[in-house]
Amino acid sequence: MALPLVTNLGSRGRRRRYLMGAAGLALTLLLAAGFVLFGAPRGARLVLFLPVFGAALGFFQARGGT
Repeated sequence: MALPLVTNLGSRGRRRRYLMGAAGLALTLLLAAGFVLFGAPRGARLVLFLPVFGAALGFFQARGGT
């Protein structure tokens, strides 16, 4: 039995989450470029997980409406 899809975000909330996802993606790209440009060690690049996770979370929440 499939449950009905329930969304709790309005258009304003979805837009906000898309913007947060885009900001997280932009931050990730800037940090990645800076790490490569300045020769950061590979272990330090693990920090990129946080903004990637935030961007993905924003995009998935906006798309799902939750």
